[in-house]
Amino acid sequence: MGVITQQIEDRFQMPLADLRRAVAAAPRANDDATAVVKWYGLLTEAQEALEKAEDALVVVLDSTPAELDDPAMALAHQVNAAVAVRDGRAMVVRHYLDPHSVGRRGPGAWRGATSAPRRGPALQTTAAPRPAPAQSVPVQGVSR
Repeated sequence: MGVITQQIEDRFQMPLADLRRAVAAAPRANDDATAVVKWYGLLTEAQEALEKAEDALVVVLDSTPAELDDPAMALAHQVNAAVAVRDGRAMVVRHYLDPHSVGRRGPGAWRGATSAPRRGPALQTTAAPRPAPAQSVPVQGVSR
């Protein structure tokens, strides 16, 4: 958390507490700052949930014999899920901190669009030849 906090403070050139106050006062002034503050708050919640899950798992592991029972395994899965949530939110914060990350370079960049005008295909192509239409041939003995 300390590393991400430092990255936020470096990017916006102010302490995180000041950035939070600035976003609260004018949420539309800087979309990146607003997104970073929002996701940093979610990241903080995820980190706290992870720490609680880890603490609960440590207590169970200290009191459990050699083999893990179902409650201990459930806590281990809870820790794994909390790590995944925390890491995902950290990735979102880092995405908003990097102005050159994929999808941040212009309108519609996340879809692969560019602000340059569209041009023709890179290779010249022609329409595929169509087969000649089948001609119906009358068959003797069959009436329509």
